[in-house]
Amino acid sequence: MGVVADASSSVVEIKVHGHWSQQLGEQIIAGLELCLAGPSEAIIMDLRDFSDLHGLSLRYWLAAQRKVQGGALPVILALCMPPATMLGYRLRHHDGNSLPLFATMGEARAAVVGRLRRSHRWQTRLAPVPVSVRAARGLVERACDAWQLHDLRQGAALVMSELAANAVEHAGTDFVLTVLRRGRDLHLAVRDGDTRYPRLVESTRAGQRLPITEGGRGLMLVHAVAARWGAIPAHGGKVVWATFSA
Repeated sequence: MGVVADASSSVVEIKVHGHWSQQLGEQIIAGLELCLAGPSEAIIMDLRDFSDLHGLSLRYWLAAQRKVQGGALPVILALCMPPATMLGYRLRHHDGNSLPLFATMGEARAAVVGRLRRSHRWQTRLAPVPVSVRAARGLVERACDAWQLHDLRQGAALVMSELAANAVEHAGTDFVLTVLRRGRDLHLAVRDGDTRYPRLVESTRAGQRLPITEGGRGLMLVHAVAARWGAIPAHGGKVVWATFSA
């Protein structure tokens, strides 16, 4: 499977390759669970290179649908596949199935984006210069004030500062900041043009802990303060995200 996200990682595309097997089905469910741990609002499964001659994977797609809809905030799930397949036929004629099916990724993206809420999303693009770290922090503080998430304001602003500092120091590219509210969760995301993932490393020498250099405090601080955090590929770069729960 291949995974790629948009700038905010709220829309995730999972491309599935190869022939159907139970092992592949389990990988698909596991991949969905990882995506659901982050700020995903919609997941598009690209099945154009997926082979299931007899539609035997039906129950896994129905299980995936139940999984994305079973949380406090349901996630949109859409499938992209050739129209004349047995799996598509079985999905379209299965009782109670409401999985949207699309012939092209363009159609799937347009349909999914049209259903997303934009009122609880703040986003901006910044240059890789030190002053952008302060601007990133300010964006989170203003968003928390507007949404009355005062208890999350300090921790979220601190974590966004670290993620922005990491983008300035290590990626060296323009980066896009997103602050997203979903129910009682606050999601932060930084999308930069560097495909290298951040590494959570705590080094020691002769029993002494070495300083963590990234942003002054580093990912250890993000790990300690955020409820969840992670990284996901994006087109031409990556998204690093962190979640806070009110």
